[in-house]
This record gives sequence, C-alpha cells and structure tokens, in this order.
Amino acid sequence: MDCKYVTRDMLTHPVIVQVDDKPLNFFSAKALADRKAKELSLDPMLVAWFDRRGGKFSPDVICCDQDKPAWLVYAESRGADISVDINNEDYVFVYKASE
Repeated sequence: MDCKYVTRDMLTHPVIVQVDDKPLNFFSAKALADRKAKELSLDPMLVAWFDRRGGKFSPDVICCDQDKPAWLVYAESRGADISVDINNEDYVFVYKASE
C-alpha cells in the first residue's frame, strides 16, 4: 500500500456518494463513479483510483509527496479535476474532465 491513505479533505471538490442498500465491489463502484463523472463532463478520462477494501490503487507510483498519496498527486499533476468518493473513501476515482 502507498505511504498515505486518502482522506476526504485531500480531494478537490469531491462528489460524495453513499451506497448503503447493496454491497459494492470495485467494478460496481467504478461503474457508479463513471456515471457520476459523466454528469459533470461529456467524456471524462479516469486518471487514478483507490480501492481501500482491495488494498489497491492505480497508478502504482512511488511516494512523491508528504501530504497526499502518490496516485492522487499523479492525477492532480495531470489535470484531474473530478473526484468521486464512494462510501467514505472505500473507493475513490479521479477523472480529468473533457475539454
């Protein structure tokens, strides 16, 4: 796992999604995040993601910041401006809006 866990205050204007009525896995969470991102942009590009339950994230980059996880720094440095936070950071998906 990366050097830091993500917290909501690290995310820029997160879209907060809470799903209590059904269990989520990575694929169902991603589908939900994709739909939410498309509400904000015609063709959002997924730049990074975090799966707390699976203990995974992408891209798998080495720590490069003291305050945020490296995958989030990577996304922000590439212009990502939409973050979808599902179930209190169980899943986080970060997108770059279409221009």
